[in-house]
Amino acid sequence: MAKLSVIVPFYNVQTFAPDMLRSLASNARADFEFILVDDCSTDRTPEILERAAGGRLPGARLVRHERNQGLATARNTGLDAAEGEYLAFLDGDDWLAPGYLPQLLSCIEELGCDFVRTDHVQCTGRERVIHRVPDGRRGEVLDPRDAILPADTSTSVDYPYAWAGMYHRRLKDAGLLHFPDGLRTAEDRPWIWRLHRKAESFAVLGLLGVFYRRGVASSLTQIGDVRQLDFIRSFDQVLTETAEDPRADEFLPKAVRTYCAIIAHHLSNIDRFEPQVARRLKTLSTAAMKRMPQDLLTAALDSMDLDRSVRLRRLRWMDRLLPTRDAGGPDRKETAA
Repeated sequence: MAKLSVIVPFYNVQTFAPDMLRSLASNARADFEFILVDDCSTDRTPEILERAAGGRLPGARLVRHERNQGLATARNTGLDAAEGEYLAFLDGDDWLAPGYLPQLLSCIEELGCDFVRTDHVQCTGRERVIHRVPDGRRGEVLDPRDAILPADTSTSVDYPYAWAGMYHRRLKDAGLLHFPDGLRTAEDRPWIWRLHRKAESFAVLGLLGVFYRRGVASSLTQIGDVRQLDFIRSFDQVLTETAEDPRADEFLPKAVRTYCAIIAHHLSNIDRFEPQVARRLKTLSTAAMKRMPQDLLTAALDSMDLDRSVRLRRLRWMDRLLPTRDAGGPDRKETAA
């Protein structure tokens, strides 16, 4: 068995893939495997990955999708192929510092916990900004459930980046590491909530070594098309699963407030969406708020700053003024776009 499996999905990142692969080579070890998942790229990415798997990157294995299925499913494909005792995720347009993975592996082995979370460096052009896990306790084994709250403060579940950490295989065997298939964005939100609710131990490390490339033109965070609206399905899953938790009364206010904050964020950037997607965003957001426990929704809106609160209250108010519509009517075509 490999000691570590590193899962890296790639989709049309020919400009950045060589840097990523070189950074993996600077972290290679005889007992490491690198699962390169080509999610049906249409540029030169497959050629670059073939060369890496052909010997340029020690321990590399190439897995291909016959059709594009999105980041969540690509990560699941890599998980299914992974043989390592420990697992890590990366994205095809990011990169690692030399020797980072062996250091991270040494830390999680020494701590003996289910998973570790790390800080990262966000790279936008030439700008570099350190983003830290929102938990000040470093190098200490903790209960993941205790890191979910408080509701009105940024906590570990608000730092969902799968690539900012390492995970023991027992989490995969317990069904905690797979992502919701088919989600095109926010796939890591149900994932991080489930991990913190169901894993037994974790730790936060101050180790820096992941460089996250922001502002890539092909990234879904930069594209205002219908795929962005998958955050609704993602957070619906968070609410559904959290409602079944024994501590639902404690955790649901946090889940509802976070859901509202994400809706408000997208509404504040609505001009970047295609017109029909912008309309769909409002429709789906309104319906999502109606599905939330109304007492928790009211409390969440009361706790928010004025700008976000007004945006969300306006949707609630407008919905009360409009006649009931058939939710399966004109919007079906937009959903299939």
